[in-house]
Amino acid sequence: MIPPARPQPRYVLTIASPDQPGIVAAVTTFLFEAGGNILEAQQFDDLESNRFFMRVVFVSGDPEEGDSFAERFRAAFKDVAERFGMEWSLRDRLEKRRVMILVSRFDHCLVDLLYRWRNGELPMEITAIVANHPRDTYAGVDFSGIRFHHLPVTRQTKMEQEAELWDLVRETKTDLVVLARYMQVLSDGLTAKLNGKCINIHHSFLPGFKGAKPYHQAHTRGVKLIGATAHYVTSDLDEGPIIDQDVERISHADTPEDLVRKGRDIERRVLARAVRFHLDGRVILNGGKTVVFTE
Repeated sequence: MIPPARPQPRYVLTIASPDQPGIVAAVTTFLFEAGGNILEAQQFDDLESNRFFMRVVFVSGDPEEGDSFAERFRAAFKDVAERFGMEWSLRDRLEKRRVMILVSRFDHCLVDLLYRWRNGELPMEITAIVANHPRDTYAGVDFSGIRFHHLPVTRQTKMEQEAELWDLVRETKTDLVVLARYMQVLSDGLTAKLNGKCINIHHSFLPGFKGAKPYHQAHTRGVKLIGATAHYVTSDLDEGPIIDQDVERISHADTPEDLVRKGRDIERRVLARAVRFHLDGRVILNGGKTVVFTE
């Protein structure tokens, strides 16, 4: 039986550079001369930082060329990148990113990510699920085919636990770490190692409602909007570059339990969007902010 032909690679090129005339012309001309066919192209000039950002999706004009096209492209594009001072990356959409999911007691974001992964909405390889609670905490969750690691942590063992976690990230060649309501603050050292490669989700009440039961605190204050924020993790707690946010209106008739239920829904969809944007090369860091080329 003849195996099915491998789909033609679709390459995603992302660029960040100082803004200057000629960048778009140089990139598109290079792609044309290299035999590329552009399928999508988005760009943004940040006038405040004088930075330029671009995302291009393209295929090789020769479907039979295969992996040699990417190798040839990378070698030749270096000259263009150096001329304009570019930070750039090229990847094939067929090559799935390797993702590790960290979770604590609340599993709603974890379950949602697993569902979207299994139905193909999130094209990724899950390298492991790491929890600071034992496996039986998630009795209703299907972990079949996925490595599960219980790494408990206390104030006294935090550094040892993080060292073990970092070893696991390196061992599994993980590209992205997702904190799916992982209720542990990562150390400055670990966040530095995961710079631009770790996404967190939190309710948008911070810093107004810190501590336990934020939705109950919000109900007591009579809030009219609740929301969630997905962002890259930095040493500034819950203040990293924002990838996605969403809100929902609340009325006086909503109970604290209603806020919790609605908050979980917002957290699920915001985290899923942020992860999808990252996997598809739609997010480029711009200092303390992000440029997100949405679909």
